[in-house]
Amino acid sequence: MTTDHIKIVTENRKARHEYHIDEETEAGLVLLGTEVKSLRTGRANLKDAYAKFKGGELYVYQMHISPYPYATYNNHDPLRIRKLLLNRSEIKKLYGKLKEKGFALIPLKVYFKNGKAKISLALARGKRKYDKRESIKERELKRELDRARKR
Repeated sequence: MTTDHIKIVTENRKARHEYHIDEETEAGLVLLGTEVKSLRTGRANLKDAYAKFKGGELYVYQMHISPYPYATYNNHDPLRIRKLLLNRSEIKKLYGKLKEKGFALIPLKVYFKNGKAKISLALARGKRKYDKRESIKERELKRELDRARKR
């Protein structure tokens, strides 16, 4: 029995509000040394990040990893395009699903699992404005019920 040591670096909280999430997958990240050090200090942002295919491989775009403050001349570009590591079968499966209309690959969180940087990707479909309103109503109703139970 192995125990996975997971340390979450950052989460995309808005993703669950903006998208219907159908499926989640885990991928490895190809990073530079200063990026890893910066991630370990928790300096990352997934706000506008998305993943897409280029040349049969999967890359993540607009993922911001702040420059490492203690690096001198060899620091990284914060919005650099980063390659994702997946098995060939997983890549083919995601590619097939992305061809369907309305699907996007959205990063949900970045974390370290047993010392390796990982990213959780969601196969998601965008919500319409009325869907978002419905989600807010459900959340507030749930809050009210919890408050009533507490009393």
